[in-house]
Formats: sequence, structure tokens, C-alpha cells
Amino acid sequence: MGRHDGEGPGRPPSQLGSDRAPAVIGRPPIGSAAVHLDRDAPIPLWAQLLEDIRRRLDAGEFTARLPTEADLTSAYGVSRQTVREALRRLVAEGRLDRQRGRGTEIRQLEFEQPMGGLSSLFRLIEAEGVVQSNEVVALDERRNEAVARALGLAPDARLVFLERLRLAGERPLALDRAWMPAELARPLLEVDFRRTALYDELARWCGIQPDRGVEEVRPVLPGAEDRRRLALSPRHAALAVERRTWAGSRPVELRRIILRGDRIGLVAHWPPAGKDDGSGLATLHLAPLPPAGGPLPEHAS
Repeated sequence: MGRHDGEGPGRPPSQLGSDRAPAVIGRPPIGSAAVHLDRDAPIPLWAQLLEDIRRRLDAGEFTARLPTEADLTSAYGVSRQTVREALRRLVAEGRLDRQRGRGTEIRQLEFEQPMGGLSSLFRLIEAEGVVQSNEVVALDERRNEAVARALGLAPDARLVFLERLRLAGERPLALDRAWMPAELARPLLEVDFRRTALYDELARWCGIQPDRGVEEVRPVLPGAEDRRRLALSPRHAALAVERRTWAGSRPVELRRIILRGDRIGLVAHWPPAGKDDGSGLATLHLAPLPPAGGPLPEHAS
């Protein structure tokens, strides 16, 4: 039985078209450095094509639009089905946007959020020259047993809850939910959070500045209501950031942020070779995935 490129094991040879080529295929587009695709490799052709297009996107080789399906089919010497499978996965990753009549557009990241530090998203966006504002969804005092336990508090501890829709350039960027011990953060109930940073107000009103934290990042498919607020389509994933911070030994916040992955990326920096002082900015570890909807309830009485 002949080899195939992973598009459908039952497809007859007559439908393989240009995929039935010599063992090493690929005719690089003009002005590019596309790699050859290897039919004898155990990796399907669509996966090889996917990786090469990712590489070229990262290198900034393409501008606002990707070459057409026909151009990619001709350039790489593969079938249109192979091209469509690679593009479908790039759309699912949020790298491309395909709309009827408009072709395939490249989604450009607008902001980069550094990992491993207590950085302010507000200051990050303002530093890019983009006006940020917040729609305050909730600012109140409540109880949440799961959050209280995560902060090391008594299960019935009172918490200040702040929920904001973060806008950058008047477009949704993130949903930001923060829980803080009420005995520490109660003065924040009087703050207008429409255009300010939480850490600035914690320092101003409460005399508290977090000095250490733990942050976990996972890809998520937001629920219908969160998608609506973020103006995300059902096929686009987002990044869920869960952060806990302390001031000394005192817990300050548990924060859950859902970021539009097509507008912001997370970046980690390491020290130059030979200059690592052991204070690396980011670590990576495997953790069990939370159940659908996340490990923490978003609202509590």
C-alpha cells in the first residue's frame, strides 16, 4: 500500500495529485527560504508544512497576508488538502484569521507581557503608547471558600473582589479577576478602577506592595459569556493566568486573568550564558489540567 501524507488513509492515488512526487519535495516560493518537505519522514506532510509556515511567520517573512492556498500548493508541491490542514491548525492557534472574501490574514501580537515578575499590565500597555481603560464589572466584599483556602485564610474569610474588562485601544484585551483579604484591601472599595493599576492603588490606599509571587499559565477555551466580553470567536483559545502574590509572609491576592492570545504574548528572558545567578525569571513544570471552566469559581456570594 502506498504512503500518504496524513490527509485520509482511504483516499485513492488518483486524488493525491502533486503529493505523489519524489521522496524530497518542495519548491520554495520566490524570495523565501522554505524548507523541503520529506515524504519518507514519519511526520505527515501537513505537519511539516505547518512547522515551516510557523517558522516563516516567526521570522516575519510574510506581511499582513499569507500567500493563497494555490500559491502554497504550487510552491511546496503538495495537495490543497495538505495546505488546508496546516492553515486550519494555524487558525486554531490564533496565528491566522480566515474570512470568506478576505483571504488569510496574519494575526499580529500587539503586546508582550514579561513572565516571572510582578509587572503591571497597565504600565506595559501605556508604555507602548496605547491608551488603556477598564470596565469595572464588580467591586465588592464577599466570601469564596476555595479562594480563601488558596490564600491560606480561614474558609469564611471576607474577601475584596475586583473584576475588570481590560481594554487596550478601546478593544478588549483581558478579563481580570482578583480576590484580596478584606482586612488588607477594604480601602480599595472606594477606588475608581476605570483607569489605574491595582498594584498602584494597593500601595496608595493600603500601604502594601507585593514582593513575590507564583504564576501559572494555561491555554483555555473561555465560556460563552467570557468569549462575548472579549469579542472572541468560539474557535479561538485564550491564555489563563493564575497569580498568587505575597508581601513578606502576608498573602495579598489571588488573581485570574484571561488574555486574548491574538493580542498579547508571554515572554521569558534568561541571563546571558555563564552569568546565571540562580534568580531565573521563569520556570516550567507540568501540572494536571484543571476541569473545564477552571479550578476556581468566578463568583461567590
